[in-house]
Amino acid sequence: MIPDAWRHGEVAVIGIARSGSAMSRWLAGRGVAVYASDVASTAATVATAEQLRALGVAVEIGAHDVERVARAAAVIVSPGVPPDAPPVVAARAAGVAIRSELDVAAAALAAAKLIVVTGTNGKSTTTAIIAHLLRASGIRAEAAGNIGRPLIELAGEMQQPEWIAVEASSFQLHDSPLLDPAVGVLTNLSPDHLDRYASVEEYYADKRLLFRNASSRSVWILNGDDTAVLELAGDSVGTRRLWRLSAPADAWYDRTTERLMLEDTVLLARRELPLLGEHNIENALAAALAARSAGVATEAIGQALTAFSPLPHRLEPVRDLDGVLWINDSKATNLASTVKAARAMLRPFVLLLGGRHKGQPYTAIAPVLVGRCRGVVAFGEAAPLVERDLGDQVPVTAVDALDDAVVRSRALARSGDVVLLSPACASFDAFTDYEERGERFRALVLSL
Repeated sequence: MIPDAWRHGEVAVIGIARSGSAMSRWLAGRGVAVYASDVASTAATVATAEQLRALGVAVEIGAHDVERVARAAAVIVSPGVPPDAPPVVAARAAGVAIRSELDVAAAALAAAKLIVVTGTNGKSTTTAIIAHLLRASGIRAEAAGNIGRPLIELAGEMQQPEWIAVEASSFQLHDSPLLDPAVGVLTNLSPDHLDRYASVEEYYADKRLLFRNASSRSVWILNGDDTAVLELAGDSVGTRRLWRLSAPADAWYDRTTERLMLEDTVLLARRELPLLGEHNIENALAAALAARSAGVATEAIGQALTAFSPLPHRLEPVRDLDGVLWINDSKATNLASTVKAARAMLRPFVLLLGGRHKGQPYTAIAPVLVGRCRGVVAFGEAAPLVERDLGDQVPVTAVDALDDAVVRSRALARSGDVVLLSPACASFDAFTDYEERGERFRALVLSL
């Protein structure tokens, strides 16, 4: 599991948030010398640093010792650390192996079979549904990765799962040369993270790394309605299974009868799926194919889908107040995700949009707002850009912060409306992550 070179040297872990902290703990617990560093110096990183030091980890916060990193036996990079960060550049120049926590964990979990889910949107929900379907059928399974729980934590457990549903971001795939999923799922593709990638092509190239270790044993679950997905998968070796909303496929949606299908067998009626939006039909179909590939019976899949609960911060109903339904979709950190959320609204709605801009113009969302959205309340750093891009299409009110946006939205909404937080932006202008932003929104709404 651990190369000899790591035991005779020092492993540098860059970033000590969730995955970096878990990686440092796992290595230290196996006698490996660890230097962990994080450029952030917040209350959270200070607390994490103290916990890691108690385990014998050398920790530096507020800066990175790039010379020390360049001498490391290996460098483990957290997902939030960009490839042009000074310690990563120094490691690359020195020829030091750069790995992700996900990659190291996958190697340590050699006995478990991985279902790796990536794509622009729908990753977390699809990952969670897969784990739910497997567990409901009696399989020892977990969900991990970018969904919240670092994969390396499972490597430290006494009894490892038989199957693991793993959410993988493009950032994680970039540094995972050994990742070899038994089943790979590609949900969809659209421009994203253009604040980190120089082009859409560069972003898609990292997604393509899902297929880098493809073999005849591999199973690929693909969105048959997304030409970019099919082009990215190309002629990768392995078994290919498609889901579609537009026509019959391995898994598909029968619009005439409003039923989810697995080949020619009915999974369940649409009304029995407890998730909002057509995009969640896609997520359920993708998960059904993945579960079927793991050996779960079709009937068991249909029954388990009826019992799945929405994840927090993903079209999560918070409260109905004076006839207005408030929905938390803080996980929508790009335009494509917000478009899907807006399309899922069956009532007039007020949209809270904003945060840290990610590089795409907001004009792309205008067609799904016109005639349906009562108004947009723009907040955070992106507010002026939102107002510029959408102001001539729908009414836009710009405010400073999320707190102000909630107050303004209550004034705009009428009985029978929805107030939808679906920001289409990163949260880092005011929050540590989308979860903190969603929790703040929920608290504000519940206090009204």
